[in-house]
Amino acid sequence: MPENLILTDDEVVRLRAALDGYTVDAVLEAIGDQGQAALGRNTTVAADRALQGRGDTISTLTRLFVLQQEVDAASVQAALPAETLRGAGILAPSGDGVRALVDIRPYGSPDDGADGWLVSDHAATLDTSRGAPRPDHVLGVSPASTTLAQLTMRRPVSRALDLGTGCGVQALHLARHVDTIVATDLSERALRCARLGLALSGVEADLRLGSLYEPVEGELFDLIVTNPPFVISPPSSAKFTYRESTFSGDGLMKSVVTGAPARLADGGALQVLGNWAHTADQPWDERLAGWVAGTGCDALVIEREVLDPYEYVEIWLADAGLAGTPSYKVMYEQWLDYFDSLGITGVGMGWFTLVNAGRTNPDVRVESWPHAVEQPVGTAFQQHFEAVADARLSDAELLALPWTLAADVVQETLGVPGAEDPSHIVLRQQRGFRRAVEVDTALAAVLGACDGDLTLGDILAAVAGLLDVPTAALVDDVLPRLRPLIADAWFAA
Repeated sequence: MPENLILTDDEVVRLRAALDGYTVDAVLEAIGDQGQAALGRNTTVAADRALQGRGDTISTLTRLFVLQQEVDAASVQAALPAETLRGAGILAPSGDGVRALVDIRPYGSPDDGADGWLVSDHAATLDTSRGAPRPDHVLGVSPASTTLAQLTMRRPVSRALDLGTGCGVQALHLARHVDTIVATDLSERALRCARLGLALSGVEADLRLGSLYEPVEGELFDLIVTNPPFVISPPSSAKFTYRESTFSGDGLMKSVVTGAPARLADGGALQVLGNWAHTADQPWDERLAGWVAGTGCDALVIEREVLDPYEYVEIWLADAGLAGTPSYKVMYEQWLDYFDSLGITGVGMGWFTLVNAGRTNPDVRVESWPHAVEQPVGTAFQQHFEAVADARLSDAELLALPWTLAADVVQETLGVPGAEDPSHIVLRQQRGFRRAVEVDTALAAVLGACDGDLTLGDILAAVAGLLDVPTAALVDDVLPRLRPLIADAWFAA
């Protein structure tokens, strides 16, 4: 039976009509909170028990696609254009019934309203007994794809590139605010899944086969989003196209970043979710800042987590279905030897965003921020890059403006009970990146007075009088500490 996953336009219309009502909300209502939570742990038992006794279309589709179960042929025939789907390699006979060979699953995002259906492979580890995924496995919705969607800046733009589209999750989101979408992938099978899912969802995209930026040579984009196959693995290991490449170490991530400036229109942005190596010979932040040196691009790189080599290898060996197999220990040692050969002491995981600002002296910040943020965090990225220009105003320009501290900022004080003054004053954002900064009395007083009525120069003069210090000295002290706060959106837009 051919597995081409190709349907004609008329067949897509028929399938879309059959899937009407097969939504995220309908499935969640059918399987309940416990069923959904159990699926998050890769087990179907709770959802299966919730569906017992039901024979409606939603239960049929959920069993067939979400739970990967064999379903009786009559139920499938009543719910779907079964013959058409068998011809496309989407369904196949199994025992006395029918099984789905791929997953067709409803998708809905509460963050931006993106919705539709996605076509992918079934989770290889569902119920812990499915074994390793096929080398060209097409991943469905994952925590990584959801995170990338949340960190993407959603300003309306003309052209966007979904680099390594997989099953098309990001293209589904991009359709909400982009006029023209180009989606690429190295895997022909991934493009077939994405093409069918996007067609069912009514999303138009130009899908192209090829590696990295090869399919878009000479073209410019206002936005590039990607969750590339960033897993750092030894060349001897079996490769899964959705997670690994043939690049050495984190060479793929570096190629994605360094290749972007030439493909970005003025003001265009690259946003990447990925991994990078911590090496013994260079601080990780200096190393990543070097990737954008000389490009004229502003950059904000945020490391969310660092794993030691053992944690990292264990995660990806389990993902490959090798846990408990005879080759597990052998592969484990090979990965560790590979890391040792490259001097890798840990692996950082996080967000890499750069904007083609065209600056001689761009704003590049590389930092660790493992703390909770407000989702979708893409809004905070947008605010940061918009505020960078304000943070680079001259001293005279800063002093002449009336600044307003953002309404979400709160003050926390710490000290010994009964003491006259606190020993620590901390200001904390309640929104966006939810950053916190410890301030002294002078800076706290200045920020507290920033309500939009007085210019910064007037406020500094007044605070200097209260503290009995020269105004010029207070200006020299406060302004350098104020600039990063402006860039971090501590002030109202």
